[in-house]
Amino acid sequence: MPRISCEPMAEHLVDLTDVADGVARLTLCRPQALNALNRDLTGALEDAVAKVGARADLRVLVLFGQGRAFCAGNDITEMSTLVPDEAEALALRQAKLMDAFSRLPQVTLAAVDGHALGGGFMLAIAQDLRIASDRARFALPEVTLGFNPAYGIARALDVLGGGAARDLLLTGRTVRATDALRMGLVTRVVAPPTLEASALTWAEEIAKSPRAGLAATKAIVADIRAGLKGREPEAYGAALRTSPEARARIDAFITRKRGG
Repeated sequence: MPRISCEPMAEHLVDLTDVADGVARLTLCRPQALNALNRDLTGALEDAVAKVGARADLRVLVLFGQGRAFCAGNDITEMSTLVPDEAEALALRQAKLMDAFSRLPQVTLAAVDGHALGGGFMLAIAQDLRIASDRARFALPEVTLGFNPAYGIARALDVLGGGAARDLLLTGRTVRATDALRMGLVTRVVAPPTLEASALTWAEEIAKSPRAGLAATKAIVADIRAGLKGREPEAYGAALRTSPEARARIDAFITRKRGG
């Protein structure tokens, strides 16, 4: 698979493209900096997430990184120029950005090729699902640099479980895609040439389900993660009352079961 290409414009930091019915692709376009998260890229992602959230026709969003890395984390060069208050303000923005991905009505899928480090690791686990090439590498190296991750520790504990998350958080070690699969960090590992096609095929399969059911399930998961009471019965009843697509699919299932 050729590396994903973006327009070579300084201001073009992300690329948001419809690729199939109900599926869009969002690509990080700072390959010269390994897609590291600086203030400009953070702003571009904030804008892109807002646009995706407003799209009633989209069911699935697939996130890629252009070049040799998915995302190398926060931009260390920029970090060295920030005073503590500026660094904290940026971290708060990025924490809200990660939460915004989890709050999207669309299912989100990270397609990880190359490194996902620090903030890039947190960006990957902010998505609902993850697929990786076998050359993907994951790490939370902040502790080795003398500070803690700026955001996402609770999500890491949720996605990985306490033992595996603490391992990565407290050692800073790098894990390969096969180890990430064993840990539950990713769901699928594929050969690098097939990553794009595999991710998009998976997205198209998910997009066959009605959007209302996907969005309601995501919202319940987000509420439970936030410590709120799950609304499964209410959402279930609302779907049966107000979703013609859900009713039609139930009727079709019954017809097939009866052999009609």
